[in-house]
Amino acid sequence: MGGGSRYPYPKEVWSPAGGWWTRPSNWKSNTAIAFAGILAITYATWQVSADKEWRFQEPTRDIPSMRWTKQYRDKQDKAADS
Repeated sequence: MGGGSRYPYPKEVWSPAGGWWTRPSNWKSNTAIAFAGILAITYATWQVSADKEWRFQEPTRDIPSMRWTKQYRDKQDKAADS
């Protein structure tokens, strides 16, 4: 059973994925490293976005991003100090 034998392919073709029929033995660590990199970039983007977000009109209702944006954190810190 299966699909038959593997077909011949040109050996001079280069592939960034490793070519045809590869099963790298370290795929789990490669996946973990890629996932960690994606998380780090997402966290950095989140922080920059939260620091730069600014609302010129006060919202009439609670907006989830108000919990972590710099504008509203500063207001909460000043209110707690008073």
